[in-house]
Amino acid sequence: MVVRNALIAASRSGAMKTAATSTPLTKSVARRFVAGESAVDAVQAGADLAASGLHCTIEYLGPEVVDEQTAADAVKEYLKLLEALQAADLLDRSELSVKPSDMGMELEGGGAIALANTRALATAAADLGTLLTLDMEAYSTVDPTFELFDALHTEFPQTGIVVQSYLKRTEVDCNRLANASARVRLVKGAFEEPPEVAYEAAQDIDLSYVRSLKALMKGNGIPLIATHDPRLIEIAVALAVRTSRERSSYEFQMLFGVRPEEQKRLAASGEKVRVYVPYGPQWYPYLVRRMAEKPANLALFARALAGRG
Repeated sequence: MVVRNALIAASRSGAMKTAATSTPLTKSVARRFVAGESAVDAVQAGADLAASGLHCTIEYLGPEVVDEQTAADAVKEYLKLLEALQAADLLDRSELSVKPSDMGMELEGGGAIALANTRALATAAADLGTLLTLDMEAYSTVDPTFELFDALHTEFPQTGIVVQSYLKRTEVDCNRLANASARVRLVKGAFEEPPEVAYEAAQDIDLSYVRSLKALMKGNGIPLIATHDPRLIEIAVALAVRTSRERSSYEFQMLFGVRPEEQKRLAASGEKVRVYVPYGPQWYPYLVRRMAEKPANLALFARALAGRG
């Protein structure tokens, strides 16, 4: 927990970011977990995954949204990405993953701004026959994100949402979503939150994950099982059998660059597997959060910073 909290703090450090992003070897490490900085890089990563029988969900790591113009710029980037995916004939293998903050949710009047921007993306995605999932951020944004999701889901039923098992509220949220025909990506979560709202022990987070997954599997939606944990994958497969779910009614999701052979193994066994592919210039905070989720990756990152990796 100490290492995890330190890494989360590092993800917010301007000095650390400057040191990391100016080091070529660190960028080399980042390419293991980030497709690149442009939509072209993301589409190429999606094509490579498709060739291995995998699907992808792509998220743009852009500048911090500080006004309506930067939010509009993020929308333009996603629209450009959709065009590139269409040109590469990858729409049936891809979806968009979008942070509400990038749509302007944290601006003054952000609810309306984010809804307008995300609706524009959802409309474009639906017109092209692909999907959009709302990512989940810090605890303070959970309720506004659900409000955004509820508004979109009414108009675009294929809209997905992310929930985090380390939050104590998530099992209740999953019970509600399970009967709303929703696409729900269940993750463990990586934001630093107080113990009043979040589990701290790994075992408690895992138990919450299993309880939440059971609720989703019993419902009428589509569980998106986002984990690399072999035990949780095994439990998910068993729950799918126990609830008589067709393989088309759920999917596994993993991070780009993490356990790629397991991704291929699951796909070869007949499971649907989608890989989260981030791209964009602001890759440093993302990379450090990945280190926080799995501190064993820190050695790779540290070697690169020291010029040895």
